[in-house]
Parts: sequence; structure tokens; C-alpha cells
Amino acid sequence: MIEAMTKEKIFIIEDDKDISRLVQYNLDKAGYACTAAYTGEQALDILKSRMFSLIILDVMLPGMDGLEVCRSLRQAERTRNIPIIMLTAKGEEVDRVVGLEMGADDYVVKPFSPRELLLRVKAILRRGDERGSAVEIFRTGSLEVDFSKIQASVKDKPVELAAKEFELLTTLIKAKGRVLSREHLLNAIWGYDQAVEIQTRTVDVHIRTLRKKLKGEAVRIVTVKGYGYRFDTEE
Repeated sequence: MIEAMTKEKIFIIEDDKDISRLVQYNLDKAGYACTAAYTGEQALDILKSRMFSLIILDVMLPGMDGLEVCRSLRQAERTRNIPIIMLTAKGEEVDRVVGLEMGADDYVVKPFSPRELLLRVKAILRRGDERGSAVEIFRTGSLEVDFSKIQASVKDKPVELAAKEFELLTTLIKAKGRVLSREHLLNAIWGYDQAVEIQTRTVDVHIRTLRKKLKGEAVRIVTVKGYGYRFDTEE
């Protein structure tokens, strides 16, 4: 069973309240649910208990600036996969470059049109939808996977998965029964364009560990001999 999100949640981190209200007004009109923070410290505190589909992050924040916030988000397991659009001052190319190097997904230069920002938001979320991230919670048998919280459980007991193990499980689930080759998994999860023997063994080792952690639900990860793996949702 799959439950779809009713609204994508956007987190706006911007100290200029006029800009923040303008962004929030336009995103609300487009059907998104927005939350605002005005400092980096406040934003990180909110993110301890709440998750978002996308973050709009101003570089020039008082105290802890946007680049520091971006670095902190990308270092934390809980927030490392949330897409980030950075807002930068006109001409501050160094901020854009550093932001992208730290893991920001896109940037918009001030002054910007709300329509341009909205198009960037839609483009990034659409890419996420294509990877299946519009699905928030997946359930089959006694397995439950919450993609937004990066959590998995079997029989209501949490399963402690490493980052790559969770990515592997997510990729298999979102393939919806299609067989994925080891080469595909290497590229999608580890970023390897070409497979060599030691790298394909990496996939097999992670699959073996993942199965061990999923216990009774491990049978859902099916080996297709000579090709790769698929995820079985049949009861």
C-alpha cells in the first residue's frame, strides 16, 4: 500500500521578511505548504522535528549564514537528501559556486521574479517525483518505509539501515517490480558509470546485509540470476 503526500512542504529560510512573505504567498497560491524561518539557528532547530520536500535558503543570513546551514544540512543523515535552492545576491558568483559545491541543488539570483523561483521549485520536485519521492510512506507485508523520514521498520520495530542500504532499498521499491541490473544500481546509488568486478560485488554485499536486517521481509528482494535484483510486493 502506498500513501501519497497531499501537499509538498517547502521550508523558506530568509531573514528579509518581505521577501519571505512574497515567496510564501506565491508558493501557497501554487498549492505548496510553506513554513518560514529567519535565521540559520532557528531553521536547524525546526528541522530537528520536521521534514520538508524542499528548502529555499538565503545565503546572507545573520549569524550562521546560508552556506554554513547548507553544510550542516548535507552533513546530517536526517536532512542530507532534502533538495536545496539557494538565494544569492546579484554578482556573488563565489557564493553560488561554494553553495553548489556544498550540495545545493540550484540557485536563484536576487532580485528574482516569483515565477522564476516557482519554476525552479517545480523542476526540482518533478525530478524527485520521477524518482518516486512523491511517495511518502510505502507498506507491504510487515515492512514499512518512510521515505521522507528515511526510516524503515519490520513488524513496527525500527530497522537500522546505513545510508547506502536505505538508498538501495528505496531504489528497488520504486522500480515497482522491474529488474535492476547491478550496473544500474552502481550508477544510481554509488555514481559509478562503469561496472568492474569489485564494484559489482559491492552491490551484492549491500544486498546481503540489507536482507539480513529485513529478516522475514528479506524474501522480497529477489535475485534474478545473471542480471540483478527486483523487489517483490506480492503477499
